[in-house]
Amino acid sequence: MGIFDKKDEGAGAGMGGAQELATLKKKYQSVLDAMYQNNVQVKSVQVEGGKLVIRGEAPSADAKNKVWDKIKAVDATHSDLTADISAPAGGVGGPSGVSVSAPRTYTVQKGDTLSKISKQYYGDANKYMRIFEANKDKLKDPDKIQPGQVLTIP
Repeated sequence: MGIFDKKDEGAGAGMGGAQELATLKKKYQSVLDAMYQNNVQVKSVQVEGGKLVIRGEAPSADAKNKVWDKIKAVDATHSDLTADISAPAGGVGGPSGVSVSAPRTYTVQKGDTLSKISKQYYGDANKYMRIFEANKDKLKDPDKIQPGQVLTIP
């Protein structure tokens, strides 16, 4: 039956398929926004069998979990969504050499300071210079960060 559903959608959906895609994208727009905010690389967004199918690659398990939290907030059953989001194995060293100490990233929000970000990640606001030192290529002054900047968190 799945084969016929897919064939029917591709063959006769026309504007109905585009309308369905637009409706589902609107419903899950906050999920797509969360993906971009968490640096999840979106591979595809399409409708298959009446469901919105989102495929992507997250930079970390934490980013993947944040996206799933957003999905559950939009619709706990997410019966009209299939999300295929891959992430590197967290904490397990593999052939690629992924380790627990791999740098994370953080996108600066309005009202953030390096001290506030430092407190969030290290539990100590006074360790803000660690973040500044890791981002000297992007920052000239630890007191001047801008919303939208993506910082490396060592």
